[in-house]
Amino acid sequence: MNTDSSDSVLSFSVAFRGTTHRLALPSSTPLSELEAQLQELTGVPPGLQKLIFKGKKAQHQGDAPIGEIGIKNNSKIQLLGTTAQELDGLKNVEDERHRRERIMRERAMKPQYKVQPARSSGRISTLSSPSSSNSNFKFHSIVPLAHLPNPEMARATLEKLASDPAIRHVMHKHEFTVGVLTELAPHEQPHLLGLNVNAGQEIKLRIYTDRYDGFRSYKEIRRVLCHELTHNVWGDHDNNFKELNSKLNREVAEYERSAIEGAHSLSGQARAAGYGTPSSELEAEAQSNVLGGSASAVSMLEADSPEDRRQRILEATMNRLRKEEEDIEHSCGTGRSGTV
Repeated sequence: MNTDSSDSVLSFSVAFRGTTHRLALPSSTPLSELEAQLQELTGVPPGLQKLIFKGKKAQHQGDAPIGEIGIKNNSKIQLLGTTAQELDGLKNVEDERHRRERIMRERAMKPQYKVQPARSSGRISTLSSPSSSNSNFKFHSIVPLAHLPNPEMARATLEKLASDPAIRHVMHKHEFTVGVLTELAPHEQPHLLGLNVNAGQEIKLRIYTDRYDGFRSYKEIRRVLCHELTHNVWGDHDNNFKELNSKLNREVAEYERSAIEGAHSLSGQARAAGYGTPSSELEAEAQSNVLGGSASAVSMLEADSPEDRRQRILEATMNRLRKEEEDIEHSCGTGRSGTV
């Protein structure tokens, strides 16, 4: 880069997702050269960079000198944009959507056969799990919000959701794929618990409490995630949506229940791996929600056959989930008019 001896060197900072980069460039440096340096530092391509300083976005062409677009000594600039890695994740989502649409068209042209599934024995060995050949049925990118408190803990929570065995089970079964799993900031959208952008390009979940003094319970966040995954198929909160969402909640509950039952025959390995809730909690829920919680109810539950007992517990779980789903629906931004 050729610079005139009269050029003044501008020292300024550029902040991107919680990381501040300090730069020193001659005032005659073209904006395009600054954008190229920022791409190396952040991974955001020049065409997707938005430079905000003094509360305004830079509107100049790439060959404009940085000294003429308002950058001065000690300027503090905010960079907004999507990284190339995140773009790849979104592209994978689009490719997967086109693949699914092609498969659905091909299926529509073939005779349909209904296969009766085999009855599950309730052991872990009978549970289906995602195979390496279907690795697209996952969250392609995890992006915590760096400007919120404790982004590392937020990342750990999002990664736990993405690797949750029950969530992976339903994503594989229904061929769900999501480009980016990220957060909703409570102070920015206090009325929302979740948002699905463009049928799976991005899912946003509110994981912090209102005061940022901790995280919402994992089970509550996961139920919202199931709700938002349903929006990969249905946009509005109509009967089609409610039917699929109820099915996902039931499959998650059945998966965890089967994992817990299997733990009895596998020396507690499932619990050590983090599957589900202890059976005593589910039994207590069945007593209170299905049987009223009385002493006679306890005796009835104990007298049930293993299969009847399992069904009562599952019904108790589903009754609770249906009530909670009504609250989640009111706090979901996806099915609202004027919302992405």
